[in-house]
Amino acid sequence: MAEMKATRDGYGEALVELGGVNENIVVLDADLAGSTRTSKFRDAFPDRFFNMGVAEQNLINTAAGLAACGKVAFASSFAIFASGRAWEQVRNTVAAAKLNVKIVSSHGGVSVGPDGLSHQSVEDISIMRTIPNMRVMVPCDYWEAKKAVKAAAAESGPFYIRMGRSKSPVVTSEDDPFEIGVAVVMREGTDVSIIACGIMVEAALRAAEELGETGVSARVIDMHTIKPIDGSAVINAARETGAIVTAEEHSVIGGLGSAVSEIVVGECPVPVKMVGIQDRFGQSGHPDDLMREYGLEAKDIVAAARDVLKRKSKPRYG
Repeated sequence: MAEMKATRDGYGEALVELGGVNENIVVLDADLAGSTRTSKFRDAFPDRFFNMGVAEQNLINTAAGLAACGKVAFASSFAIFASGRAWEQVRNTVAAAKLNVKIVSSHGGVSVGPDGLSHQSVEDISIMRTIPNMRVMVPCDYWEAKKAVKAAAAESGPFYIRMGRSKSPVVTSEDDPFEIGVAVVMREGTDVSIIACGIMVEAALRAAEELGETGVSARVIDMHTIKPIDGSAVINAARETGAIVTAEEHSVIGGLGSAVSEIVVGECPVPVKMVGIQDRFGQSGHPDDLMREYGLEAKDIVAAARDVLKRKSKPRYG
């Protein structure tokens, strides 16, 4: 059985490692340090940690001010508040000026569980993806979360990185390569491509295994960077397999599925099916029950793959 770790734990541990080698790293939180795991940095470097209280707009503006003074500012809250309550400050203060602020949210998606719709962000990827200059990453597991945070720290300018609350299977290793904007082919395949992000990567791998048992060769792509998205990986998937399924723990409106479809429509039209949240709010429940309720299980990916395979045709290229 796969090891289970939360991506938010990878974030907290990456912060401590970064803080030990870069004295310009500062961390700000909206009175949620225990939940976002920034408490790890607070305990290690108390002089560089700032609890801004339940005030995300001030959180982002203060982070922007510190970044303008040469700091690498990490600002954290729940995804719904970091992307929603502080949207104007993110857009007008951070992104417009290309400030070195890394917004790292926890509690993305319905796997948050019993907190319910008020704390389950299913729109944050879409909201952040539309902002100019903003880069968006959704790591698939603990190790990828650590790498994404360190990669963002090494790059100048704003980032939005989405973390999850619940423990999820670890599907990568400490030694696997990671590069912003470069997708990872987790499994080769020739009949259909499954492009996933976040915890849906593990579900995609299980779906590919099930499809393989019936003779369907499924490629699995970990699209950890939603913006800038790896267009080459999408185009290659379309041309080489002729059908695509996207899988995300997020609304199908404006997220990974939309980003992939925008490329496919313009470069290589093939059937695409989006597995994600179908224009609904979240609700309170056990994470596993919610993933089932919203059609975010491996079996849903399998069904989507079978659907696009029925609609698949071989395009001609001049």
